[in-house]
Amino acid sequence: MSDILTLTAEGVLTITINRVAKKNSFTKAMYASLADTLEQAKDDSAVRTVLIQGDVAIFSAGNDIGDFLSNPPSTQDAPVFRFLRAIATFPKPLVAAVCGPAVGIGTTLLFHCDLVYAGDNAAFSMPFVNLGLCPEAGSSLLVPQMMGYHRAAEALLMGDPFMAEAALEVGLVNRILPPTQTNEIAQAQARKLATKPLASLLETKRLMKKGQMAQVLAAIEEEAASFGRMLQEPAAKEAFTAFMEKRRPDFSKA
Repeated sequence: MSDILTLTAEGVLTITINRVAKKNSFTKAMYASLADTLEQAKDDSAVRTVLIQGDVAIFSAGNDIGDFLSNPPSTQDAPVFRFLRAIATFPKPLVAAVCGPAVGIGTTLLFHCDLVYAGDNAAFSMPFVNLGLCPEAGSSLLVPQMMGYHRAAEALLMGDPFMAEAALEVGLVNRILPPTQTNEIAQAQARKLATKPLASLLETKRLMKKGQMAQVLAAIEEEAASFGRMLQEPAAKEAFTAFMEKRRPDFSKA
């Protein structure tokens, strides 16, 4: 079965991250599938809104470390960067349903969604610094804008998880729900959006996003360059080696 499932019904394209045995961690192939799906959905008249969801127990653990080390994103055309540009510029409404851990890109992709519904078991984290890396997906710009500088600094510099209540307080999620109801209610909201006039949805989203779109794309590009460089530096190599060896990293020489 595919790691990315898609189903279009009643104007809603539902994208399900379906790699639960690996904690819904993303591979290069999954990023390529997601990028292709969003690029096609943009011009598909049967798709009026998109819902991204995971499992009731896990949204995503972020990158699959083994796959990531075997297939590091070395160019701007890498599947992960194609996906980030696709989600950042997607013109139709994007809804997300998040239950359980949402790590790294599992959190940062949400900053590009229009509506986010979280299970009360959701835990968000952006531990890039702890891996010897820097933020991605435009999060160095979007997180301070949404959270304010000091909360953003705590989230990005410390990399500690924050729970659904904190995400609701800063505006990252719209509503907290029981995990068993989260996907269902997010689906209902997506279908409600799909009944509205598409031209009005597109224009309203464009007007809300236009002031920051160029900045977001520039941030994604600058982050990608820094991310690629830092991936080759001692801190990241130590972090990933420690992860694979199941030990604490030693950054004293990094």
